[in-house]
Amino acid sequence: MKRAKLTIVGAGNVGASCALWAAAKEIGDIVLIDIPDFADKTAGKALDLAQCAPIERFDARIVGTADYAAASESDVVIITAGLPRKPGMSRDDLIQTNVKIVRSVTEQLIAVAPNAVLIVVSNPLDAMVYTAWKISGFPTHRVVGQAGCLDIARYRTFIALELKCSVEDITALLLGGHGDDMVPLPRYTSVAGIPVTQLIPKDRLNAIIDRAKMGGGELVKLMGTSAYYAPAAGSVQMAEAIIKDKRRILPCAAYCQKEYGVGGYFVGVPTMLGGNGVEKVIEVELDAAEKDLFASSVAHVKELVQVADGFLKG
Repeated sequence: MKRAKLTIVGAGNVGASCALWAAAKEIGDIVLIDIPDFADKTAGKALDLAQCAPIERFDARIVGTADYAAASESDVVIITAGLPRKPGMSRDDLIQTNVKIVRSVTEQLIAVAPNAVLIVVSNPLDAMVYTAWKISGFPTHRVVGQAGCLDIARYRTFIALELKCSVEDITALLLGGHGDDMVPLPRYTSVAGIPVTQLIPKDRLNAIIDRAKMGGGELVKLMGTSAYYAPAAGSVQMAEAIIKDKRRILPCAAYCQKEYGVGGYFVGVPTMLGGNGVEKVIEVELDAAEKDLFASSVAHVKELVQVADGFLKG
């Protein structure tokens, strides 16, 4: 039986952490790709991880390279490549730089892995998943962005800390863009089936939601760099659902046309992830306040995409 194959583009903190989580979950063979300047370092990270196999008891062929030919016949590709926003860099500067990177990466991937599902992690996420879709020409169900899995993990973590209970008993839902633009839905959040609104006072719950929205910024202040363990875990959670055809319901940046009245953009929504990628976008009922928050989030996504589109056409 042919083993599944996962390629990760970008061997920095997020990409290397993706490789670690994927190996631990034994979801298939792993290819880690970075630019030629980092080829030796990438090969070294792959070799180091491969040497964990006898200890952690996983079977996977792990390769680190700068050669995209190694990604041939990949089932899933996680794109983490891109620069973080630096002091003095505007939002448009970041988009312009990362559009170039994601464009180049995608062009090289589609030549060797034309049947893969692309999971985009690069920031700004909503614009970069659009870029990968436009450049790849892939059907929309085979291009998806990772943001909601991270945001909802932060939200659930902070609820568990507040209640001093297991995160395993918390289920939650959110919509919209990544970070500040996300729209948590307390009405759809529960702890072992109990509505969270019955367990946490409104003011405390609002504070938890705000902390989840600013979760990335909090970590940057503490570490001096962007998060990587949790974003990687969220990405591999999605890859596993696709590779193993688990049909899991996960929040992802998926293409919505008529769904939620979005009109043709990638936005954060509950999705069913399976062997074909995004098997289904799930629509939930929203009240007036939730609709307003979601509309505001979508409007910001559209602004980002318009900037990215300008650079793609330029």
